[in-house]
Amino acid sequence: MKIIALFNNKGGVGKSTLAFHLGYALNELGYKTLLVDLDPQCNLTINGIDEEELHEIWKTEDPYIDDFDNAKKTAGNFDEIIKQPRSIHFLLKPVEDGISDIATLPPVRKLSEKLDLLPGRLSIHMYENKLAERWSGAYQGDNLSIRTITNIRNICQDYSKKNNYDYIIIDTSPSLGILNKTIISTVDGFIVPAQPDMFSLYGIRNIGNALDMWLKEFKIIYSLISTEKRKKFPEKFVQFIGYTIYNSRPYAGLNEYNLSQAHYDYVKQIPSIIKEYIKKENRENIPDEIISEPIGGIAVMHTHNTYPSMAQKYKCPIWKVPDIGPTIEKNPGILSSISGNRKTYYATKQKYHDFAQALIKRIELL
Repeated sequence: MKIIALFNNKGGVGKSTLAFHLGYALNELGYKTLLVDLDPQCNLTINGIDEEELHEIWKTEDPYIDDFDNAKKTAGNFDEIIKQPRSIHFLLKPVEDGISDIATLPPVRKLSEKLDLLPGRLSIHMYENKLAERWSGAYQGDNLSIRTITNIRNICQDYSKKNNYDYIIIDTSPSLGILNKTIISTVDGFIVPAQPDMFSLYGIRNIGNALDMWLKEFKIIYSLISTEKRKKFPEKFVQFIGYTIYNSRPYAGLNEYNLSQAHYDYVKQIPSIIKEYIKKENRENIPDEIISEPIGGIAVMHTHNTYPSMAQKYKCPIWKVPDIGPTIEKNPGILSSISGNRKTYYATKQKYHDFAQALIKRIELL
């Protein structure tokens, strides 16, 4: 099992949409996959389940997010609560409050036969605050500090042992704060969904600089803690798997990526930025000639127009909209639009499958 994060220092690049569709593509290719939403915006969660269901999940959890131990003692229905899917913050909350972990893992929210979700929660910033408070304790080998830093990875591993996942995909916020430092530094690899613009170049530079600083911090921590405590962390520091250009406007025939010349010029600068700013020890298993190319080539490079919005509306991947939408939609105009573009909706399936297969080849190099 590999834990892979989607990460970019810039928001609005379609990261959550890509994570959602990657999960479905892996599922359809036969790989059992868990999606974990650690972006406070919860877009990945909203792609997968409707807001009323999410509201009920959060409402039930509210007393536990306020004071987990007290709620567990006074609510009187804890055994029933953990029989239903719970958010990732609910699962992290015992360590945040400095108490024992939940003895029995709640079920995941099933999205498809081999695709599951741990929903996000807006309150995850509270866990980030606790990480900041406890960070210095890791240098002294403080048990609670180390539990707090490694708990996201531990939860992923516990669910993998229970459900036998092939891949766990984590969605993150567009931040270089301590929550993402913890997530990225304790997963196996990460990819950067990018747009073909100046912001992507600076974003990759920022990520590379941050990785360099984070690795130095973790090396110090590793040198100060015991061998047993070191085992709680990954054997190897996170590896950069690559980038993909996502949701860009196509201009057929201009170049091999079918991008406008301005966008193409930015994309061609990305490999040199990667080599300069992302150190070799953070990408040592993937050859330069592979990491210089966008994952999947042009498979998911070009915009799907309004199709991702329709997919979110019907809580399904784009290619399933023509089969699911008409069964629940009452608006003739929308039905006509879906029917008239049926082949285009279906065609996205192969694109995401191609992307997923290209990503798997890189993950296998880790």
